[in-house]
Amino acid sequence: MFDWANQSYNMVIISTIFPAYYVAITANKQNGDMVSFFGHQYVNTVLSSYTLGISYLIIVALLPILTSIADYRGNKKLYMQLFTWMGSLSCASLFFFKTETLEFSMICYGLASIGYCGGFVFYNSYLPQIATMDQQDAVSAKGFIYGFVGSIVVQVICFIFVLSPQTFGITDDTLPARISFLIVGIWWIGFSLIPFYLLPKGIPNPVSKEYSILTGGFKELGKVWRKVQGLPLLKRFLPAFFFYSVGVQTILLVAANFGAKELHMPEESLIIIILLISVVAIIGAALTAKLSARYGNVKVLIAIVFIWSLICAGVYFIANGQQFYYAAVLVGLVMGGIQSLSRSTYSKFIPQDIQDTASYFSFYDVTEKLSIVVGLFTFGFVEGLTHEMRDSALVLDGFFIIGFFLLISLLFAEHRIKTAKMAI
Repeated sequence: MFDWANQSYNMVIISTIFPAYYVAITANKQNGDMVSFFGHQYVNTVLSSYTLGISYLIIVALLPILTSIADYRGNKKLYMQLFTWMGSLSCASLFFFKTETLEFSMICYGLASIGYCGGFVFYNSYLPQIATMDQQDAVSAKGFIYGFVGSIVVQVICFIFVLSPQTFGITDDTLPARISFLIVGIWWIGFSLIPFYLLPKGIPNPVSKEYSILTGGFKELGKVWRKVQGLPLLKRFLPAFFFYSVGVQTILLVAANFGAKELHMPEESLIIIILLISVVAIIGAALTAKLSARYGNVKVLIAIVFIWSLICAGVYFIANGQQFYYAAVLVGLVMGGIQSLSRSTYSKFIPQDIQDTASYFSFYDVTEKLSIVVGLFTFGFVEGLTHEMRDSALVLDGFFIIGFFLLISLLFAEHRIKTAKMAI
């Protein structure tokens, strides 16, 4: 239900209505696609990329401390609640987004991202606590499936306002989109109350009680980092995950901007495409869980990353909406699969008899968020130089290729360890 609640943010704010609305209100005949933000001029989509990038950078700086403290005190659910309230209220505040409130609204846009990412870190850390190793792939996939279904429901509700404003007596062209932002904020916090009530508070780490809260957090992180160095599979998985996540997460965050700006697709078409991606992603997540059970997580990840690299290279050549539809179907098939399988693979590679899961998952989430920072700033920097989002997409493909070969290295290491165990 936490996925069900917060994936509405991903759908409406990141993928459909907000990007189309943002591009529309920040483009004008006088300045083209340039906007003024606190006195500085930026390309509109570069500004949105940088805003998200900075929000993820803040998360990277905060979460290692917060997750370690949460393990130390056993109160990770409290942090999950705080970030969720921040995200949902910031999202609802986008209801006031107009051209004259650009600075305030972009700050809310960044805070919503921080709230979403922060809540997810503590949510992810519950996976090994509530599911045994043999069930983690299925439970992880089920969470993503619930998220996709919930986001589709929210999108359909918002779609009614966007496509038929006259039914509700709406005459302001900006109001349907802004109502959608308010709906997302209410939906997000409303359904999050269910997991807030049902999930356990957390288990304090008794080993850390000799530390102060602040230094204890750093010392616990240091201990986890040293343990990671002694786990050969986890040590190889994290850099592979970083590189392919640069490509995956960045594409998901900028896809709607690409459709609106490069292909001049109307808001309605973008919404339909993202809904299509979400429906296909449900199938992809379920299929990936079954394939991983048969062939193993790493082999399936290698295949998925290879497909992602082909998609990323193909973006450079997309020239019309129909080709964008075809690419969207492929993205949907591999999107849910790579996210759920990455999370469950990491969960399997960490020690299964630990209590400080939040500290371990902070490494996972910091790796992912740092990859997003690198991806968004790379994408924005290249677009700022060339004014072509296609060039940025082509650069991203290099990250997929590096991740692909690192996963192959992980596969060989996994095979060597299994062979050694069989010999013993």
